[in-house]
Amino acid sequence: MRLMTVLLGGCAMAAMIAQPAFAQDSDQAPADQTQSDQAGQDIIVTGTRAEGRTRLDAISPVDVLSNEALQRQGTTETAAALATVAPSIDFPRPAVTDATDAIRPATLRGLSPDQTLVLINGVRAHPSALLNVNGSVGRGAAAVDLNTIPTSALQSIEVLRDGASALYGSDAIAGVVNLRLRQERTGGGASVNFGGYATHVPAQLDPRDETDGGTLTASLWQNLPIGDEGYLDLTTEWMNREPTSRGDLDTRDAPAKVRSRYGDPDVRQHTTYANLGVPLGDSGWELVGWGGYQYRRTQSAAFPRNPSNSGNVLSVYPDGFLPLIQSVSKDYTITGGVKGAVGGWDASLTASYGRNKIDFSTIHSINASFGADSPTSFYDGANIYDQFVANLDLSHDYAFGGGDVTVAAGAEYRREGYQIRAGEYLSYAQGPLDASAGAQGFGGFSPDNEVDVHRDNVSGYLDLEGRFGPVSVGAAGRVEHYSDFGTTANGKLSARWDLSPSFALRGGIQTGFRAPSLQQQYYTSIASIIDDGNVVLTGTFPSVSATAQALGGEALEPEKSTNYSAGFVFRSGNFNLTTDAYEIDLRNGLALSENITVSALADDYPDIYNTLTAQGVQRARFFLNGVKLRTRGIDVVANYRLPTDNFGAFAFTLAGNYNDLDVRSIPETTSTLDPAPTLVSRQRIVSIEDGTPATKITGSVDWTLGDFGLTVRGVYYGDVNEPGSTEASDLHTGKKFVTDIEARFTVADQFHFGLGADNIFDVYPDASPAGYSSTGVVSFPFYSPFGFNGRRLYVKAGLDW
Repeated sequence: MRLMTVLLGGCAMAAMIAQPAFAQDSDQAPADQTQSDQAGQDIIVTGTRAEGRTRLDAISPVDVLSNEALQRQGTTETAAALATVAPSIDFPRPAVTDATDAIRPATLRGLSPDQTLVLINGVRAHPSALLNVNGSVGRGAAAVDLNTIPTSALQSIEVLRDGASALYGSDAIAGVVNLRLRQERTGGGASVNFGGYATHVPAQLDPRDETDGGTLTASLWQNLPIGDEGYLDLTTEWMNREPTSRGDLDTRDAPAKVRSRYGDPDVRQHTTYANLGVPLGDSGWELVGWGGYQYRRTQSAAFPRNPSNSGNVLSVYPDGFLPLIQSVSKDYTITGGVKGAVGGWDASLTASYGRNKIDFSTIHSINASFGADSPTSFYDGANIYDQFVANLDLSHDYAFGGGDVTVAAGAEYRREGYQIRAGEYLSYAQGPLDASAGAQGFGGFSPDNEVDVHRDNVSGYLDLEGRFGPVSVGAAGRVEHYSDFGTTANGKLSARWDLSPSFALRGGIQTGFRAPSLQQQYYTSIASIIDDGNVVLTGTFPSVSATAQALGGEALEPEKSTNYSAGFVFRSGNFNLTTDAYEIDLRNGLALSENITVSALADDYPDIYNTLTAQGVQRARFFLNGVKLRTRGIDVVANYRLPTDNFGAFAFTLAGNYNDLDVRSIPETTSTLDPAPTLVSRQRIVSIEDGTPATKITGSVDWTLGDFGLTVRGVYYGDVNEPGSTEASDLHTGKKFVTDIEARFTVADQFHFGLGADNIFDVYPDASPAGYSSTGVVSFPFYSPFGFNGRRLYVKAGLDW
């Protein structure tokens, strides 16, 4: 707890220079500050159920990121824009990781992507059907796809950097991201953003200039009044993105050349969102609802097959081939409900349904076991996840003991479903030839992989938050019962002490949990391969399957955590500073095991060996509990606004996150294997500890003068390690500083134009050493938190009405 001690020492020093009297309401802004300049006066709804709290009044740390901050950059991806301005969030851009290239997960405080809860207007969002099973950051997680909601549909994003399972339930171990949709009655607009990469690729063997990745995004939105107070906000967006290629020379066959397409995938995407609020007469009740649909077709590249590859059929592909993995994601959500008052209690009753279906295909490929008779394109099957959530929330403010107390209580019902559907026969089948079965690059799901499972849970919570003069306290508890693993209970205690209008201390302790997802419990991918003329099975098995149980697999249990935080808030005039230290202790964490080779069990475990070989199983992996880790860190956020008479207005922001992850223990045995083969490898441990930057600092200057504006942003990323099987094969990104710049101007208050450059100095992560891979694919580490595409130039134009 040394970090906490240092932080509290700094708090004491800051308190001595703060104003000595508690004389001013913390919601009041200085008289010379316009509403738009009131840094920190954003009203929040995340992490508190008390009305009127601002981010600087909150007991727990909350970042409020405006729509303008998200859109004043080149990217139109919500997750990428969020990661650029929020130092505690990272958004790696993996490549050659199958469908994870298409649905890329974001992380908060370096923890697994599924340990952050995502809300839309305060209601739980549904995760993607995709389970990340390859070697990317977040391996083994099924997370919410933040990019299903366009930034143009958002009013703001609130990031609660604190555990919140007692408030919201499962997944909120690292914190909460709440996507707040636009709520306006008038106006509308349209915008077009076009950009692409103009870069020098510093690959070791084939350095070159590239111009690629052209991306066109067109957005249209309209706000409609309904009655005297109602609203309907509509947003639609189209996006076409061309692929990028940053691979190096493939030296396996002459002539050596770049055979890969290592970079961003090719994407065609359309998204539509709506947000509704309509008063129900004079009853004081309001009908609310929102929903959206996204179609995304993505084509990413697998590893190239050179002409002499054993999986190649020369009569079909005399120069080898590059398999493309196509995923078509159809994602929709619809939510409806009412809000009002019952007997003096504010009440909200909502129901939400979300569904994500991903259809997989492999194109420009072959099933080599059928030789020249094989087709070159395959339908591989589908993954489907759906979720229904119903919430009842009640709250009431009381005057109590000379202060104000908010009492909130509620209940939730949730039902989840998960399916795997088989692909066409030749996408997975073993043909007559002694060669790899299934489509090269991404084999299809077979009928043996098919799954159709459901579960439900019910929960209830009680949340108390009181303000008594300069002291605020909070207490919350939540109980949840799942149909598959039972009951869990969590609690939270928090407090804040405003020593003066300028300075406050805050902190808390809470327990958290994350229920194992249906994807983790039931994902199945079993491939039949030929080994010495025999058909054997290898793949990922559910932990409760006969194969996994023979190896010691058991029903999965929830991950558990304990979170500690302590920090301070300082504000004076147009300046504010928040500093928060934290420790998160995770136990019983889930991990996807390494492949267990059945033949290696013959001597020590002959009964298990005989059981699995009789089933034809050669290699198997499954999920298991048992990871214990600790993360400690500190978040610092400072804002300063400087209005001038003649030189415009300046807004300065400096924010940083330091995060130290430490894997304390891993499972080394199962219920049947003691000792077991390696269950959690060095690669997995290093990926958790060093796969995201320990230090990330963002700084920006926004300047406006009349119709002109300029944003300059710099982001420092600490070194990231993409681990190999040994330390010698690790890939380090190096410590990097990335600079973005955007200039804007407005004509007649309606027409908006801008141009800019992301990564203007063309910074890359450190290149892989020469000879690292004969395929030339992993020329730069894809763990890089800022990608590996180089400089991006863009222009944009918009019209408001």
